[in-house]
Parts: sequence; structure tokens; C-alpha cells
Amino acid sequence: MCKKDKPYQYQERRVELDTDRAFRLGEGKISGYLSVILGGLSLLAVLAYLFPSYLTTTELRKTYDAESLQHVLKYGMYFSLFFGAMTHLLKRYRRLGCIGILLTLVAFALGGYTVPVGPVEPKELSLGVDWLILAFLGSAAIFMTLEKLLPKYKNQVILRKEWETDFFYFCFNHLAISAILIYANYHTSHFDWAVSASLQESVQSLPVIVQFVLILIAADFVLYWEHRLFHEVKVLWPVHAVHHSVEELDWLAGSRGHFIQVFSERAMVMVPLYLLGPSEAALNAYVAFAALQAVLIHCNTRMHFGFLKYIFVTPQFHHWHHSSEKPAIDTNYSAHLVLFDWLFGTMHMPKQHWPAKYGTTKPMPKGVIGQTLYPLTALIKKQK
Repeated sequence: MCKKDKPYQYQERRVELDTDRAFRLGEGKISGYLSVILGGLSLLAVLAYLFPSYLTTTELRKTYDAESLQHVLKYGMYFSLFFGAMTHLLKRYRRLGCIGILLTLVAFALGGYTVPVGPVEPKELSLGVDWLILAFLGSAAIFMTLEKLLPKYKNQVILRKEWETDFFYFCFNHLAISAILIYANYHTSHFDWAVSASLQESVQSLPVIVQFVLILIAADFVLYWEHRLFHEVKVLWPVHAVHHSVEELDWLAGSRGHFIQVFSERAMVMVPLYLLGPSEAALNAYVAFAALQAVLIHCNTRMHFGFLKYIFVTPQFHHWHHSSEKPAIDTNYSAHLVLFDWLFGTMHMPKQHWPAKYGTTKPMPKGVIGQTLYPLTALIKKQK
């Protein structure tokens, strides 16, 4: 179904294998990167155990057992050393191995997996190091596996071009979670006048699954219109264009986004949740679903969703939103359900086709600094 009735000749996307960036067994590159990643995460985890008030989030601490996770940390540290040693045995990528081993040894020197766990004094503003570590490990394990087992484009490599840029955005979005929540709560406080105690009591009296569906619909309605405004209001587009500058989609690509959009999006979606006042179980279910779906829909996967693709936003649906091809521009705004795109005539979902081109129609800055300044530079350029 297409927003425009003009015929369009769909083409197949061709992805050439980037041999310089590809991982191959036995050459040491996989071991090197695993050593650095596990060593870096281990050091961050130890620092979070040492300074939990400043490096962990109060909300997330309620959901995990810090002492149990120290066992995970122990294996992560030893595996980092193991993979670092492998690079020396294979005599390739030894520099990466040395970095990973060094990071792990520093983590051991600071206390390693034996740092005492005790009461934590909550701080209003802190870095979400725990959120970053858990989100990265979970997302990488689930979605990288999915992309390798059921890839849409087999030749697209893990370390595709600009992955470093998107990894930075991933880290920023998770480390800044406390600041985002503070801003979101401040924003929702302006809607106190609209709170209805009777409505919230009625919502909380419903079964959790019904509450979840209500949250999903209400949140998606807000996200749809906010997303549409970023596309169709010219002064807002340069902010959102940063997210669309990705030219190869995968699980990490969805992290790219200008901080203005990140903060505003989180704040806006909090409003319907605040007004509905659902139970904690329903709210947690929505947060988990939204977080997983946000990563999934950007994935490089051909996973077939059957009839669910007519209800929920799926990778194929959202990939068309990122396409720079004419019939797909300014379509598929929804984040969770296809409902509002269908209702408001902005749905583009050719059954058998996927996009051949991604990104923006005009060139965008490649680096984080250039992308952060892009809304300002675009405005200055427009006024000249």
C-alpha cells in the first residue's frame, strides 16, 4: 500500500562484502574485539560497583541483584584475558589483545569482581553505566545472533561503515538516562491539571494485558504525531535528519539520533503514561517491549512475522521509513503499531519488496560533532 499512486519500479538492494571490515575465524580479529569489549565493560562494571551512587541508576538497580551479577563479571574478566591471549597465539591483532588485557588488569587492580556490595545512596543525577552494560550485552547477544542467523543482507558486516558513530550514540543514550528521565518528569509535571484519579483507578482495575494494550496505543499515537512533525515541519527536520543519515541499517543504527530528539521523544511519550497511571507491571511490560522493538525494527534481518506484520511495526515496515526512495519518503511514522499510519494514509508497505537505498536525499555530516551541529548549520545555510 503506497501513499502515492504513481507507479514505481522497485529494485533489489545490492550489498558488496567489505572484506577489510569482515570478521573471519582464525585470524585473531574476533578475539581482539571480544577482549577489548569484555575488558572495557569489565572496567566500567568495577567502577559502577565502586561508585554506585554516581554511576548507576536508581530505577534499574531495583531490577537486578548486584551480587549475582558479580559472577557474570568474573567470567567476563577471565574471558577478556583468554581472548587477549588468543590474539598472541594467532599472532594477529595483538594490539587489540593487549588493550583488552590492560583494561581487565586495571579492573582487577581496582577490586575486580570482589568489590563489596552495600546500600546505595540515591543521586538524582547519575550516569547509567549499569544500564549501558546490561543493554549492550543483551542487545548484542540477541540481535547480532538474529542478524547472523536470519540476515536480510548477508554481505553486510558487523563493523559496517560508521558503526563507531552509532556506538557513540548508543553509549550516550544509555549513560544519559538519568538526565533524560529528569527532563521527562519535569515535562510531564506540566500536565498535572489533566490528571484524573477516577480514570487512573479505572485503568489500574483492568487486567495487566489490557492496560498494556492501552499504553501501547496511547504511546504510539503520541509518537506517531511527534515523528510526523519532525518530518513535515521544515525547521524540525534537520534535527531528525541525523537519525535518517544512517545508510546501512542494523541493530545499532537505531541509536543514532540528535540529543534534542532523544530528550523530546522520551518526554512526550511519558505524557500518556503519566495520565493513564497504569500499574507497575503493565508499565514495565511496555518499557521492555518498546526497548526491544526499537532495536528490532532497525535490524538487518529477514525474519518473517506472519500476520503480526499487519499489527506491529516490523523491520520491513520501518526499513521503508528509512528509505530515500521517492514513494517511501514521509511514510511509516509509527513506532509500535501500523494502525495510525493506516488510519492517516501514511503507510507504505509493498508486500514483496525492501528498500534499495537508505539515508537522506541530501548529504549529511558523517561525524558526531557535525551531526550535532547540523540543525544549526542547516539553519544558517538556509538564511544566507
